[in-house]
Amino acid sequence: MTETIFIAIVAATASLLTFFSGFGLGTILTPFFVLFFPVETAIALTGIVHLFNNFFKIILVRKNISWNVGLRFGIAGIIGAFAGAELLFLFSEIPAIFVYTIADKTYSVTILKLIIAALMVVFALFEIVPRLKKIQFQKNILIPGGFVSGFFGGLSGNQGALRSAFLLKCGLSKEGFIATGILIACMVDLTRLSVYFTRMSGISIMDNIILLVSAVISAFAGAFIGSRLLKKVTMGFVQNVVTVLIIVIALLLGAGLI
Repeated sequence: MTETIFIAIVAATASLLTFFSGFGLGTILTPFFVLFFPVETAIALTGIVHLFNNFFKIILVRKNISWNVGLRFGIAGIIGAFAGAELLFLFSEIPAIFVYTIADKTYSVTILKLIIAALMVVFALFEIVPRLKKIQFQKNILIPGGFVSGFFGGLSGNQGALRSAFLLKCGLSKEGFIATGILIACMVDLTRLSVYFTRMSGISIMDNIILLVSAVISAFAGAFIGSRLLKKVTMGFVQNVVTVLIIVIALLLGAGLI
């Protein structure tokens, strides 16, 4: 019961905090699931919460979706996610380049994590450097951008930061940015989870159904509160939230902490 309440609180808080950025729920939630479950089960449970939460958010913000941007970016993302998810099992066999221990817990730095972290930092610079901040992506960047975002999402689960970085430069309103990102996230989630579940065994979803349902409902609550606050925030606030989270997650990823 204690772990159920703990995970529910984390899910609600993370869902609220990441509603505006369009990413981060899985990154925040997975380490807490790992405290109570094997990594394979933690990834599966997090993926389910993430997917259902995105479905719920689509209901809340569906009127603001930019279908032109979402479908072009999302379809390319699906192709990239499928390729990345397939390669995940090959990359998992490559040894870490650096391993260290903190408080009896082992962390590893891999080439894959460093590559993704570097890409995230590059995109964050587009929101920090004044000259780069003025750049707007053309529509023809949506397809390669979607593929790259989806590919790394399938490969590591960290596709949200890259997706948000691309979408920030597409000239969308704050409502359109959030809603379109959610649509794309759903498309990529469905793809990568379908691959994961065909490759993973011993996940024991039904054994943890009460905790899972509690986490999903709590995440719904966080998303609902976020949607009520949407009118009170500015696009500048959204851009700042995205940039800060991209940098923080990039640093944690590059250090092997996530």
